[in-house]
Amino acid sequence: MNRKLILAGFAAAAAVALPFATPVNAQVTIEMADITCKDFAGYDAETQDFIGNWMRGYWMSSKNLTVIDSKYVKRNTDKIARYCTKMPKAKLMDAIQKNAR
Repeated sequence: MNRKLILAGFAAAAAVALPFATPVNAQVTIEMADITCKDFAGYDAETQDFIGNWMRGYWMSSKNLTVIDSKYVKRNTDKIARYCTKMPKAKLMDAIQKNAR
């Protein structure tokens, strides 16, 4: 009898608490075409890595390439960083298209 009462109590508590539960990770939407070089420079390292990886995949798929050569990843990243330093108002996607190989 006590066991049923305890289980009923847990079930009731869960039913009351469930509508007030918040997700652990908030979903963030990023419009990639609107990111400027200045915006990109102001993001934290984790966001820069996320965007850099997305852009790398986007560029590679637009060229129908399926292999990533690590020597070009570093070189392209450096070229894009230099370009963005000179052109902070440029769109990041334009910087990648003009400088990536």
